[in-house]
Amino acid sequence: MTAPLLEVEDLHVEFRTRDGVAKVLNGVGYQVNAGETLAVLGESGSGKSVTAQTIMGILDTPPAFVTKGAIRFNGEDLLAASADRRRDVRGDGIAMIFQDALSALNPVFTVGFQIEEQLRVRRGMTRKEARARAIELLDLVKIPNAKNRVGEYPHQFSGGMRQRAMIAMSLALDPEMLIADEPTTALDVTVQAQIMDLLREIQTERDMGLILITHDLGVVADVADRIAVMYAGRIVEHADVYQLFRAPGHPYTESLLESLPRLDLKGQELKTIKGLPPSLTNIPSGCPFHPRCPRAVDVCKTEVPANHRLGLDRTSACHFAEEVVSRG
Repeated sequence: MTAPLLEVEDLHVEFRTRDGVAKVLNGVGYQVNAGETLAVLGESGSGKSVTAQTIMGILDTPPAFVTKGAIRFNGEDLLAASADRRRDVRGDGIAMIFQDALSALNPVFTVGFQIEEQLRVRRGMTRKEARARAIELLDLVKIPNAKNRVGEYPHQFSGGMRQRAMIAMSLALDPEMLIADEPTTALDVTVQAQIMDLLREIQTERDMGLILITHDLGVVADVADRIAVMYAGRIVEHADVYQLFRAPGHPYTESLLESLPRLDLKGQELKTIKGLPPSLTNIPSGCPFHPRCPRAVDVCKTEVPANHRLGLDRTSACHFAEEVVSRG
């Protein structure tokens, strides 16, 4: 069997703050193969973006500290690598599209300059060569009139065009793995579809691994091969996209799916998940979802559930995972 392109194993990250220690990641693990799309979903604060930033090596220390785990890229443990080696991998091996393109792009430099800079520094290109390549990349992500727009500033681009420019920047060094953190946030539905179609097209052409961080289950259904559901810094369910939508194996996943608007329930009140996600400085004992779980019993309040295997490449961190799937 071919080794995965990226493997995250038993990753623990904590934030040490004046208010206490926040256990942000609590044993996160997943794998991504070349040409495969893994969607990571969950509510805000579940640890999705922190996992991505840890993979990229861009967490600020302090307050963030990786206390346990491994991140292997092409078999190399990045957490054990030097800062220089991690810098080499960042961009060349793994690139990231950030969720707010306006904040991620530097407002005082042109879009073209921000793409060109990494090509000159990392590829040794001349200014002329880097400019030509930047135009090619803007063409690739379907920005109209790229030759003229390469000299414009981020504020002169619409939200959708800024996101395309971010994608062009992330592709400049031909990475093998792309992490897209909420790439369609604040974009209208039509532009969202265009951005996702663009990512899928580029991924297919380059056989890239793709991690899609999102809370949009509609996007997940269209593009993902597998799904990892996160809650309170832990992956509570991991499944093939078809399995998960057909019969979720964790009450949290079940609740997320039930909260989706449905055409066949027109006029009925939209279901919501009661309560709020737990504070990461005070995660409940037992299963962290038990205060909000409609299926919770006494054992859920005292014992942390193990990852139950429900079949090939499918797990659920619920004491009653088999029962949840069968009822689904």
